[in-house]
Amino acid sequence: MNFLVTGYDFTDENALDRRMNAREAHMENIVSMKEKGEILYAAAMLNEAGEMCGSTIILEMESRKYVEAYVENEAYVKQRVWEKVEIVECKVPPLFK
Repeated sequence: MNFLVTGYDFTDENALDRRMNAREAHMENIVSMKEKGEILYAAAMLNEAGEMCGSTIILEMESRKYVEAYVENEAYVKQRVWEKVEIVECKVPPLFK
């Protein structure tokens, strides 16, 4: 099953600093998940100033339960980078797999 995960960063004055401090742990997990075939694509969202302000990730996982477990343990959640997370089931065409 495919899922679109969108994480929206907090907007307080320390939000970008928290993101940068958590980025290494976040990226290590992203690389590991990509190697296991769980992540098809990921991107940082940018605000008008060109600064990272959120993330979009397309996952391929067995069920929503696994996606929720990933989000719960995501460095950006644990370190208060993402204020809001949306999980939507989607269908990625075979062309992109």
